[in-house]
Amino acid sequence: MNNVRFVGLDVHADTIAVAVAESQGEVRSIGTIPNRDEAVRQLIKKLGPVEQLRMCYEAGPTGYAVYRQLTALGVPCEVVAPTLVPVKAGDRVKTDRRDALKLARCYRAGELTAVWVPDGAHEAVRDLVRAREAAKRDQLRMRHRLGKFLLRHGYRAPAACGRAWSEAYWRWLETIRFSFPAQEVTRLDYLSEVEHAAGRVTRLERAIAEVVATLPAETRAVIAALQALRGIAHTTAVTIVIELGRLSRFTHPRQLMGYSGLVPSEVSTGARTQRGHITKTGNAHLRRVVVEAAWAYRHQPRIGPTLRKRQASLSPAICEIAWKAQHRLFKRYSRLRARSKCQQQIVTAIGRELLGFIWAIAVHVERDAARPGAA
Repeated sequence: MNNVRFVGLDVHADTIAVAVAESQGEVRSIGTIPNRDEAVRQLIKKLGPVEQLRMCYEAGPTGYAVYRQLTALGVPCEVVAPTLVPVKAGDRVKTDRRDALKLARCYRAGELTAVWVPDGAHEAVRDLVRAREAAKRDQLRMRHRLGKFLLRHGYRAPAACGRAWSEAYWRWLETIRFSFPAQEVTRLDYLSEVEHAAGRVTRLERAIAEVVATLPAETRAVIAALQALRGIAHTTAVTIVIELGRLSRFTHPRQLMGYSGLVPSEVSTGARTQRGHITKTGNAHLRRVVVEAAWAYRHQPRIGPTLRKRQASLSPAICEIAWKAQHRLFKRYSRLRARSKCQQQIVTAIGRELLGFIWAIAVHVERDAARPGAA
């Protein structure tokens, strides 16, 4: 262990700044290398035997390509959470060289927090799920663009159309015509974009359903079990599982809540304790779907036809957890509402507590799957 060298990498699209911290000695910069496979292999040869190396770099837009290359070469590597890297309050100079030195120094001191790295197959499904999320955002943007264009020219959907973007609403859109050719071209272009966005979402959701059918049995079981919860249908359940992987890696639901960024920030000193907005330092994709699901718990507990159908093939233990969640979260919503709290803050608090029930169901399924003789 005395001969271990801790290597910090500041990885960018084209370059990698490298620094080395000897186990008992100095921390020095090695320089900058191109972010290319051959350059990384040459770096490993230069630094010495792979058994003596420990490498790390911050998670970022370059993904896990460097991590996978290093592990394939036999070098232990960790991808660390950038928001948890220690920062000196008075340090106002930031360069790639300094970042690499800081990573090497903190890695040797054990002050860095590693993130979970999915395997290639898991990351592929996650990319697909996030593509669907991006398509939904684009669809909303296109719908707003068309709606505001029509509103500027005095077109408002009649009450008989019901909800926006229903079949009746689409029929109303098809009846609109403009007298000026330029405006008619604009209307057709906006409408075409809305239709294209809808088709894109449909294709991606179909692809997600096909891919989920090929996932391991345990993963599919967790996805099905999470749908016992109110507000969590297939797409939301898939997003939760794909973003988190195995939920049993969190030893307590509070760890999952912190990972989601739904816990309040805190500044405490002496006898003063001050809590503020949620930290938002965790997984934003997970946070979004959980808060969306939490809106369902503002209603009285009940099991409707759709939820009953989702729970039909699940064990009584899982359904009991889901029923307990309905009662507990609705009561909490009612109490906070009675105190005149902001509704968005209430739903955020409900979402944080909902994560505890998500954790309980997922861990229950994963432990059942791990028992000897489990199918």
